[in-house]
Amino acid sequence: MDSRARDDEQIIRNMVDLPAVKAALHFLVADHEPTTSEQIELTSIPAPPFQETAKGLWMTNRFQTLGLKDVHTDAEGNVIGFLPGAVDEKKIVISAHLDTVFPEGTVITPVIKQGIIYAPGISDDGRGLAVLLTLIRALHASKIKPKHTLMFVATVGEEGLGDLRGVKALFKTHTDIGAFLSVEPGLPGQITATAVGSHRYKVTFKGPGGHSFGNFGLPSAVHALGRAITAISDLSVPADPVTTFTVGTIRGGTSINSIAQHAQMGLDMRSISQEALLDLEERALKCIHQAVKAENDRWGKGTLIQAEVTQVGDRPAGDQNHDAPAVSIAFAVARSFGLKPVLIPMSTDANVAISLGIPALTLSGGGQSGGEHTLEEYYNPEGAHLGAQTVLLIALAFSGIDKELPSAILMSE
Repeated sequence: MDSRARDDEQIIRNMVDLPAVKAALHFLVADHEPTTSEQIELTSIPAPPFQETAKGLWMTNRFQTLGLKDVHTDAEGNVIGFLPGAVDEKKIVISAHLDTVFPEGTVITPVIKQGIIYAPGISDDGRGLAVLLTLIRALHASKIKPKHTLMFVATVGEEGLGDLRGVKALFKTHTDIGAFLSVEPGLPGQITATAVGSHRYKVTFKGPGGHSFGNFGLPSAVHALGRAITAISDLSVPADPVTTFTVGTIRGGTSINSIAQHAQMGLDMRSISQEALLDLEERALKCIHQAVKAENDRWGKGTLIQAEVTQVGDRPAGDQNHDAPAVSIAFAVARSFGLKPVLIPMSTDANVAISLGIPALTLSGGGQSGGEHTLEEYYNPEGAHLGAQTVLLIALAFSGIDKELPSAILMSE
């Protein structure tokens, strides 16, 4: 173990020895059942993509009831509240996302079987939102005053084509964020410090179309799409940095006996390296344009097929060294609970902060979960308070505690 890790473990031991911190940790254990009940209640409020308003209003009410200051909803729909610290600069964000992947009309009726809760969204990110609320209660109950102001945020647009719109807006309107934490489902000790970036495109091929016999010889939008997919599927990508791609959706054509007038595909490209992502993007887009040319050239009728390429997703990639202060502190907290820290690259709200060079992590809220993004999603709350405890200690290490401990990651103090 290097000196940095030993120093950070001593910082955590010193923090845990403080009576107020001990009280907060004990509170999280005692608050376990009320937090689980609250998690079930908030999950019951639908929050389809771009329709998070109802759940946002519920979180606003909870933030206000729990005594956060200046609770408000910003122009993008994020719900924001503050627990003031001794220092108002370089605020520490603790966040979870309101939206789920499930479309409007999805039945969300939590069912409990043998202690396990089944409901779409119960873990992703019902658990994250519930952790925010129990942390606020624990901090108030223990009378901890953070060194740096804590900024609690329930974000919109984390999932899918939401494209991190909530957290992107947050960083555009708040230039005083010193560090960022996002809470997602998962076992304590799972830590994300590497942001998996993604570029996503909707590609639409258009042509004149016609009858499969009477107009034979005209280029086909579906054939052009097929040529593009073939070329993209043959692209090589590096294993390090991990880089991936897929054509996830296709549709088009009118009937089996028609030359297709229209075809469309959805292209997803990902990497933990922004440079590798941009290189893949350039080559994939070149495949599309070459496919259009090849289909037109095949029939010699001129430029009849055209492609409209529309970007529908842009999540920045980024990484933090394993010995970076934020990562080292998270490891120290995990080890203080006897956990083995595990780094898991993901695409989360933390992507934006990481890409900006701001210390940021995505942490696991605790409990056991599975079936995320399916109607069979479930959450087992047994021992879940441990997740909330790890998030609490990391947040306090980031912020520091007024008159007791400085921030472990903000070097300007």
